[in-house]
Amino acid sequence: MLYNDKRIRINRNINVPQVRLIDQNGVMVGIRATYEAAAMARNAGLDLVEIAPTAKPPVCKIMDFSKFLYEKDKQERENRKKQKSGGLKEIRLNPRIGENDLQTKIRQMEKFLQERNKVRVTVVFRGRENQHKELGEDILNRICESLKESGAQEGKSQLLGNRMSITIAPQSSGKSQSKPQNSPKIVQSSAAKELEA
Repeated sequence: MLYNDKRIRINRNINVPQVRLIDQNGVMVGIRATYEAAAMARNAGLDLVEIAPTAKPPVCKIMDFSKFLYEKDKQERENRKKQKSGGLKEIRLNPRIGENDLQTKIRQMEKFLQERNKVRVTVVFRGRENQHKELGEDILNRICESLKESGAQEGKSQLLGNRMSITIAPQSSGKSQSKPQNSPKIVQSSAAKELEA
């Protein structure tokens, strides 16, 4: 088997005279000629993989290389997943959103929370919708109720201009956080109050 990734050399790509060999059971065999180590790997139906190229001589192990690549790829995916988690995702809604669309958005929020992300939900009012802020409150209440198993409201709801928003944090594992408030209290900025006056 040949593998073209220059970072990992296997079988005939290992071009040093000697290697420190570890067999398929994890037992240190010792220093062997590279051709001898490769023959042992072939006889076992496995590959000779260089796992420590900077050592002198390089350390090689007899193993199933495709399984090794699979495990390596799986670990890298897990690492990437951990790096992505813990961010803040934002979902914007219209106060006249349809029921099916709202349920789709709630499922999306649930997925974000399961990935350990916080979710900011913003209801944007346009034109005459600004006179019916209760529609936004109702939507935010429904979202909090639907997501109470996955997350809890963090702080109070905010009303800034034509936007009403809440932040939902993922539930900590084990213990549930404080119960979400039944009705989000709206903190209205002084600028917004002056606009309404």
